[in-house]
Amino acid sequence: MFVLIPAFEPGPRLPDMVAALRRADPDLEIVVVDDGSGPVFAPVFDASGDAGARVVTHSANRGKGAALKTGLAHILTRDPDADVVTADADGQHTPSDVVRIAHALRTDAAAARSALVLGVRAFDGTVPLRSRLGNTVARGLFRLATGRRLSDTQTGLRGIPSDRIPWALRIPGEGFEYEQRMLLRLAPDLVATHEVPIDTVYLDRNASSHFRPVRDSLRVLLPVLLFAASSLAAFAVDTVALLVLQALTGWLVPSIIAARVLSATANFVVNRRVVFRVRGGPMRGQAVRYGVLALALLASNIAWMSFLTDNGLALLPAKVVTEGVLFVLSYGVQRSLVFPRADAGSPAPPPRSGGVDTLSLLRPGSPGPSPVTPTRSSS
Repeated sequence: MFVLIPAFEPGPRLPDMVAALRRADPDLEIVVVDDGSGPVFAPVFDASGDAGARVVTHSANRGKGAALKTGLAHILTRDPDADVVTADADGQHTPSDVVRIAHALRTDAAAARSALVLGVRAFDGTVPLRSRLGNTVARGLFRLATGRRLSDTQTGLRGIPSDRIPWALRIPGEGFEYEQRMLLRLAPDLVATHEVPIDTVYLDRNASSHFRPVRDSLRVLLPVLLFAASSLAAFAVDTVALLVLQALTGWLVPSIIAARVLSATANFVVNRRVVFRVRGGPMRGQAVRYGVLALALLASNIAWMSFLTDNGLALLPAKVVTEGVLFVLSYGVQRSLVFPRADAGSPAPPPRSGGVDTLSLLRPGSPGPSPVTPTRSSS
């Protein structure tokens, strides 16, 4: 079992954290990734090595996601069957909580379960307003994007089972958005989660954290916001066309169909080029998948609007209610099936088993982190 700690310009507590983890569970091996902190912070990393950590160094700052992937690749080459606990270097994760996540991974392994273990905070007590507000916004945006509720989408204390490390290495992202993208890949890649309550700790009002909760959450969820804007524009076109056609003809169903064909064509072009940024691939296949989705949504639209208007709801409110319900479903299907990214992850692997092909992850041209400087300081 490994504990992976990415660190950029860490405070003086990092060596104490390493020593405390070694005392709390001597079976834990500690890997610290110095994400280009520079020579000023070399004494902190040297002391961490003396305390029992293996330190891997980036020559320049590349971001938390890059540091995590460097550490995961390093661990994978050393022990392909080892589970990994990721923890932050700012002191927010107590040794007892790290051990609690490690215990959850061992329990899952004994039961042949594979799940991403999340250390979730209750955000009770004295919590900085920036962190409380940021996490509330992030949870809401995550639920909007995925339809899935998680108690803490910003936690850096996570347990990654050994069979999920190749999956984690293939997730794109170099900065803080990497951890958010990992959560966004849970549903499409059929990855289970296991939440474990942990303490809510903020030292010096979280002054040492480089994370910007709202800004970094909005950055990774930008496609959702663009999709919402695209859908709103299509909704406007669809609604105006529907009202005009229905007023001219008095026919509800034909008006719905004609308005949807018009808006769907424009929406396909915008989503392909702007929202999901597809620059290649077979457009015909994407158009066919989009068309099948559009037909399914159209059938649902007709069924719900007919039901609502037949039961006394006016046309415009019925339209708003129906489109709101179908919005989340449409985004998830388009992201995963209509415009899938080639680097967006891999299907769920079979239950936990033996080793993995580490060479396929580290050979030139394959996904994963770029080379780093040799490790220094090992216990």
